[in-house]
Order: sequence, then structure tokens, then C-alpha cells
Amino acid sequence: MKKFIALPLLIIGFLFQNCMQAGGPQGSSLTVTEFAAKIKATPKALVIDVRTPEEFAEGHLANAVNINWNGQDFDEQVAGLDKNEPLFVYCLSGGRSGAAASKLRSDGFKQVFEMEGGMMKWRAANLPEEAGAV
Repeated sequence: MKKFIALPLLIIGFLFQNCMQAGGPQGSSLTVTEFAAKIKATPKALVIDVRTPEEFAEGHLANAVNINWNGQDFDEQVAGLDKNEPLFVYCLSGGRSGAAASKLRSDGFKQVFEMEGGMMKWRAANLPEEAGAV
């Protein structure tokens, strides 16, 4: 009797999980090399550096936009972004970008990609960066 109950519940759980994934926000945490490759392969990639302007000026990814996660106007700045376009988010080590990515997903952004380990891992992998404010 237990087998007859368990199988339908398992099937319903599987279907529910797939439906939730299909309709909800997408994105993931990517290694620095995956992150770089995904940006390169994505037309109209919007790269968001969520560090402070001072950190951003010391070095950032090419074409990145600085939207300070701890700034008072973070919500204002992201409100004007297209929720259907992919977003690539990073910070120094991954903490702020993880929080920002979670917020962006809950705000309805469909594809949010986070860089694992942030600029610390990016620099450790000797990947290119630019200095100065944009």
C-alpha cells in the first residue's frame, strides 16, 4: 500500500519542482572562467559591480556598471533595468553580490548570474580588468 502512495507523491513533487523552475527566475553561481565565458557569449550582457565606487575605481570588469549594493539608491538604480535581460553580478568576494542577486531575483529579474569568489578569484585567475571610474 505504501508503494502506491509514495509513487504518485514522488511524481507530483517532481512535476511541481519542474514547474517552479520553468516559471521562476533563472541564473546561477558561476566560476570566474564560466562567468567570463557566459558574458562573452551573451549579447547585451549587463555586468553589475555592486562594490563601492572606491573599490570599483581600483579595478573592475570591462564594461561593468557600478551600482553600490550598500548605497541608498541601489533599488532606484536597478528599477530602470530590463527584467528580461541577463544580469551578471559580482563584488569583491561574493557576499554582496549573492545578496544583490537574491534581491534582483525576488524583484522579478529573469536571469541573474553571480560570480563565485568575486574579484578576489578573478584576480587570482589573472583575468583582465580595467581601472578607474567609468
